Amino acid sequence: MTRKLLAALLLTTLAATACSSTDSAGGSTSGGAASGSGVTLRVGDQKAGSQALLKAAGLLDGTSYKITWSQFTSGPPMLEAINAGAVDIGGVGNTPPIFAAAAGSKIKVVSAYRQNLAAAAILVPQNSAIASPDQLKDKKVAVAKGSSAHYHLLSVLKKSGLSFKDIQPQYLQPADALAAFSSGTIDAWAIWDPFTSQAELQNKARLLVDGNGYVNGLNFQVAAPGALEDAGKDAAIRDYLTRLTKARVWAAGHQAEWAKVWAQETGLPVEVANAAVANTVATPIVIDDSVVTSEQQMADAFGAEGLIPGGLTFSDFVDDRFNDVVAKGQQ
Repeated sequence: MTRKLLAALLLTTLAATACSSTDSAGGSTSGGAASGSGVTLRVGDQKAGSQALLKAAGLLDGTSYKITWSQFTSGPPMLEAINAGAVDIGGVGNTPPIFAAAAGSKIKVVSAYRQNLAAAAILVPQNSAIASPDQLKDKKVAVAKGSSAHYHLLSVLKKSGLSFKDIQPQYLQPADALAAFSSGTIDAWAIWDPFTSQAELQNKARLLVDGNGYVNGLNFQVAAPGALEDAGKDAAIRDYLTRLTKARVWAAGHQAEWAKVWAQETGLPVEVANAAVANTVATPIVIDDSVVTSEQQMADAFGAEGLIPGGLTFSDFVDDRFNDVVAKGQQ
């Protein structure tokens, strides 16, 4: 499928599925004053993560701009939508921006936060004979291509003296991977929460390794350059990121309240949401040299493995204009 056709399909799909949230100002969907008033901010989300978090923290209402939400199965398709101009900003893990940048997508990483490393997991069936990562050799391992789990799996394999050539990667989105895992057609699954908790609680999955010692725990908000160039949307993005930062600070001490709303918004069982929020609490951080360097090292690792073209400069896809939001969100 050509990129032009994919972009057209994304625009059509999102136009049909995007759902509206708070709009205290109404008005145009383009332009807007420097305050963000009258602007529509199109936000990408996964499993209603950001939407439920803001709602639980009481920070979803009262914006001077309108928010429309579009839900995605993982980060890569969300960044395709951002590149296509169908979404203004959305939250993804540490790997999707690398794959999107390698594909020449029009994206900018605008905020960062660090998550509990236990949220990343490689799971095996309860009765599996696999007891250590080196035993993944020649096994069928499900992973969403270009997702944070993709790098987690790469890192685990490398530290075990293996490469992607030594396994049978099954590139599946989370819902399809869960079905394959449940039916026993795959041997292992590299995934993230809430799917990790769902598989452990409902499918008796066994944790082979989590992210500790393998991943950097970084997650990002990624924006479309066109949205940043629009004064109204730039102002709306600044307010949105401030609210998200405040919500993440709030969530650290209110996990039960957050889990309850997340379960209501997604249909997740409460016990799954309770387990997942403990792993998805995240600390807002500024985008500094250490963040860029860590991501560059990941990009170089993917390039060395032949999974993306080499020579990517990650800093070219970073915009740190909102770094001050981290301090404001603590107030």
